[in-house]
Amino acid sequence: MADLLDRWRAAAHAAGAKPDERIIRAGEQLLARWGEPHRHYHTVAHLGVVLDVVDRHAGLAGRPDLVRLAAWCHDAVYDPRAAGDANERDSAALAESLLTGLGVPAPAVAEVRRLVLLTAGHRVTRDDADGALLCDADLAVLAGPPAAYDRYAAAIRREYAHVPEPAFRSGRAAVLTGLLELPTLFRLPPLAARWEAPARANLGRELATLTGSAAH
Repeated sequence: MADLLDRWRAAAHAAGAKPDERIIRAGEQLLARWGEPHRHYHTVAHLGVVLDVVDRHAGLAGRPDLVRLAAWCHDAVYDPRAAGDANERDSAALAESLLTGLGVPAPAVAEVRRLVLLTAGHRVTRDDADGALLCDADLAVLAGPPAAYDRYAAAIRREYAHVPEPAFRSGRAAVLTGLLELPTLFRLPPLAARWEAPARANLGRELATLTGSAAH
């Protein structure tokens, strides 16, 4: 956790936060949210993966410090019972409040809020490199080896344990279909070249399992 807090502090400083003890308290507050017991996939481990992808490809972004802050905040509010994009909207509002309180300049706060909201639908315009990096990092799990993807899918099911199986299958199938209907899952060329095909194969395989149809 100390390493993650150091990464949070570095990103906040780079974005213009005032260098005082409030930065660490804010990071600890975010980590507490990411560590909530009802989370099985949207955990500190997911946060770490997203940050690692952002760090490896920071040179492709205009403001990687803001992408990192958006990564910290993008699932900070996560309630599996929430409807629609409520979690993303609440996470964006939390980011705005938290970063404003740390003295981050208003334009940077607005950009982090915008980036967090993009993770609701992962629809990014062609000229939005920062949005592309965040969304590509958020979806990196889709391109994992089949066994790792299956563990991810099982963790999602545990987060929605309160949903009866028929309703879960229907809702999850709709989510997967929406992802498969995106023109591309990954926007940054180096990531798209490596991840697009395996991600679509994993999504198609899970969708076939949910719907009882043959995967194509």
